[in-house]
Amino acid sequence: MLKIAFHPIYKHPLPAGHRFPMLKYELLPEQLLYEGTCTKANFFEPTIPDASHILKVHTEAYYNDLLNLTLSPKEIRRIGFPLSEVLVEREITIVGGTIIASELAIEHGVAMNIAGGTHHAYSDRGEGFCMLNDQAVAARYLQEKKLARKILIVDLDVHQGNGTAEIFQNDPSVFTFSMHGKSNYPFKKEVSDLDIALEDGCDDDTYLVILKDILPKLIQSENPDFIYYLSGVDVIASDKLGKLSLSIVGCKERDRFVLQSCKDYKIPVMCSMGGGYSPEIKTIIDAHANTFRLAQSIFF
Repeated sequence: MLKIAFHPIYKHPLPAGHRFPMLKYELLPEQLLYEGTCTKANFFEPTIPDASHILKVHTEAYYNDLLNLTLSPKEIRRIGFPLSEVLVEREITIVGGTIIASELAIEHGVAMNIAGGTHHAYSDRGEGFCMLNDQAVAARYLQEKKLARKILIVDLDVHQGNGTAEIFQNDPSVFTFSMHGKSNYPFKKEVSDLDIALEDGCDDDTYLVILKDILPKLIQSENPDFIYYLSGVDVIASDKLGKLSLSIVGCKERDRFVLQSCKDYKIPVMCSMGGGYSPEIKTIIDAHANTFRLAQSIFF
């Protein structure tokens, strides 16, 4: 059965001006239930993880500043959200969802988190709407528990996974692959194990030819026993914060290829949703829902 992390705190409202990007976390599970892709049995409510797991990735000083709400104004501006106790609790809960979903992916082949993909969070700071790096923490958790040895992170959000790259720099046990917009945020890129920087306006054909050439070779050369997939839908042409030109059909084919590759190679995959900022919320929901629809059809 497809298992999906979702907690009511995911949809906690923010002050005016910040609510739109959060709305999808409320509407996406409703859409999946409405259309019959999922039932309530597919969803589980994550719990707060032990701090020791987070501290395997993030520095104690930074994590304590988050918990105590003592980040400097500059650090808060870099994150982009007004800091609050409930926002920090939400971020920690998302990390918990990704950890549990990772264990469930090993059991079922695939598992999802409605939220997550917070790849701009560094070991010692947050930025770009990201405070804690959920997939990085979960990857280290699997290794600490000896549930995975070699991990591949496939980051197909339109923005480079700069925080993830920094966290795992010089660590051969986690291979970081980021395929992103060349001229998009973050403007100062970190160095992933493999970065593919795409030109503005990159369309379906160009994108998919590159991905379909690279991913199988990467899986074969790195031989991972677990894959994290960051399936941001900010690659589509209508996205306000992206500069690529994929169609929703092209984005769906991207997801199909990644998920089918994981199934074919018999590698468990855990998916975090990442970004999506098109002007119409229905576009965001449909693009994200495709990832769940495909997971159901390919694995179950």
